[in-house]
Amino acid sequence: MQLDSNLTAAFLRLRAHAYLTGRRLSQVAGDVVGHRLRLHQISTPRAQPAPTTEGSEMGRKQKMLDQRITETLVELADTLVLGFDGIDFLHTLTERCVQLLGVDAAGILLVDQRGTLNLVAASTEQTRLLELFQLQNEEGPCLDCYHSGQSVACTDLAALPQRWPRFAAAAHEQGFAAVQAVPMRLREQILGALNLFRRTPSAIPADVTAVAQSFANVATISVLQVRALRHSEIVTEQLQGALNSRILIEQAKGILAERRHLSIADAFTLMRSYARKHNRLLSQVAQAVITQESDITDLTNVASPTTVTTHPQA
Repeated sequence: MQLDSNLTAAFLRLRAHAYLTGRRLSQVAGDVVGHRLRLHQISTPRAQPAPTTEGSEMGRKQKMLDQRITETLVELADTLVLGFDGIDFLHTLTERCVQLLGVDAAGILLVDQRGTLNLVAASTEQTRLLELFQLQNEEGPCLDCYHSGQSVACTDLAALPQRWPRFAAAAHEQGFAAVQAVPMRLREQILGALNLFRRTPSAIPADVTAVAQSFANVATISVLQVRALRHSEIVTEQLQGALNSRILIEQAKGILAERRHLSIADAFTLMRSYARKHNRLLSQVAQAVITQESDITDLTNVASPTTVTTHPQA
C-alpha cells in the first residue's frame, strides 16, 4: 500500500536527519511543517527521489501526505513539550492509527507497577469492551504480543482452528474480524501493546504493520523520555499515575453520560474537548465532574458533545 510505504519512508527520513544533525525529532518535524525544510530534501540511503512535477496531481498528493505525516509526528512529540497528559497522548495515538493506517479501530494496553496489563486508550467503545474482555479472560492476541514481545496477527478470527476461541467470539460480537498487535518496547523493556482491528477478514499489510510499530516506538520513547526528564521517577510509577487517572475518567464518563443523557462515547468526547479548550488535564476535569465542583458547571450544561454553552440559572 503506497500510503503506508510513504509513511514509513518519511519517518525514517525524519529520524535519520535528526540523528545526523544532532537535533530532536520534533524540531526537524516542526521545520517541515513550518516549511523551513522540505521533506524530500531529507535523504537516507534508501530514500527515493522526490517527484519533480510539483504541480502534478501526484506531487499535490505527495505534499498533502508529507504534511499529514509531519503534523502527526509533531502532535505526538509536542505532547511532551506542552505537558504530558498520558491518557490524552495515548488516545491521540489510537486516533492517528485509525486515520493513517487504514484500520477500523485501535487500542493500547500498558503494564502497571505490579506487572499487570491495563487498558489505557481505545479509539471506539467497541474496542474498549473487547480489550477489557481479553484482559478479564486472560486470552487474546494483545496479551500474547505483550508476553512474547513480538508482533501477533490473525487475518480471520472466525477461521478454524481458533487460537483464542473466547476472544474470537467476543470480537465477532463487537464487529471485528481481524487483528494485529505490535509491542510497545525499547530493547528488552516491554511496556505494553498497540492493537489494530479490522471489521473484515483480511491481512494487515506488512508496511502498515511497520508504520504501526514506528508509532508504537514513538509512544514508548515518549513515555521513557518523561522518565529521564523527571530524573528520579521510574517508568512503572509514571504509568501507574496514568492508570489511576483512567479510573477517575471512567467514573466521570458514567456520571456525565447520566446527567446529560449521552452515550459513554459522547460523554468522553465532551469531557476531552472541555479539557483541551480550558487547558486542563483530563484527569482534573474528571475529578471536577465527580466532585461536582462549581467551576465545571459550564461542562455539565453542555447541550451537545462538541458545543459548550452556559445557561443562566433560574
